[in-house]
Amino acid sequence: MSLPEAPRFVLTVSSNKGGVGKTTLSANLAIYLRALREELPILLVGLDDQGSLDRMFSIQPREPGAKNLKHGWAERSLAGVIQLGEYGIHFVPSPPDVALLKARAEDPHILRAILARTAWPGVVILDTKSDLEALTLNAFHAADRILVPVADWASLEEAGKTFRTLENARLDLERARVVLTLVDRRTRGGEEGLPLAHLLQDEIERRGWPLYATALSRSPRVEALNSASGRPLSILHQARGTAVHRELRELAEEILGDLGLGERLPLPPRGGGAGWSEAPEADAGEEGAELGAETTPARRSWAAELLGGVLRRL
Repeated sequence: MSLPEAPRFVLTVSSNKGGVGKTTLSANLAIYLRALREELPILLVGLDDQGSLDRMFSIQPREPGAKNLKHGWAERSLAGVIQLGEYGIHFVPSPPDVALLKARAEDPHILRAILARTAWPGVVILDTKSDLEALTLNAFHAADRILVPVADWASLEEAGKTFRTLENARLDLERARVVLTLVDRRTRGGEEGLPLAHLLQDEIERRGWPLYATALSRSPRVEALNSASGRPLSILHQARGTAVHRELRELAEEILGDLGLGERLPLPPRGGGAGWSEAPEADAGEEGAELGAETTPARRSWAAELLGGVLRRL
């Protein structure tokens, strides 16, 4: 099929393994990008039928028969189904079942064409289902950047399947970036008892995968934001002062720079550069800390070193 021009920027968040914080990353990254660039429209599209994004961003209860992603797919444009949601984020309501969409997604270029016809002027974030099937492959073909969350060895092996899928589809592997998520910095492994985060970094470097420098900590407080009620809550608005709040801002800054939408930061060498504090996160003790406050970790992140002098607006 003839492909129209793609939208400005498309980010796909994908993992073949559940439980790595994929949807939490998609939703909160949208909020941080919007907060950092208020003039930049953010559109969030969930390619699954779990409804997590709908619960988080819907302002009004969904009316029976209301349009969702399925209708936009049939119309070959999302323009008629986009809604303005909480935190100034636009989103497309998820369908109750994605089985029909998968059947209509055999051509891996369809979603790219749909997004081009939608002509969204800012950033589109695609949150994929935990698989590598037709809809996810469409999201890969549509993406300028593919964020691959890795939290442990099992998800690292699943990330390998993602890179092989990209290679088999003849897509540039450079569009993918690993993001370390939910790694407990107290966990150690290997014969020398090194921190798990360091072991994962070394293995990612050995495999030659691009890696965003900023890593996201595991946080019981943040996990409670997703489970304490039926409506997931924003880390930016409900978890200020935590390590994850600072790290998400750094990651959003890093991605904006990578896309040329902010202060461009050179990516570190493939697989290297992500710094982690080995001390456990102390949510309760960080309530008064602001995002730009100085910290004393054993290893400061690469992004933190470069962003230390940048004006903190949040």
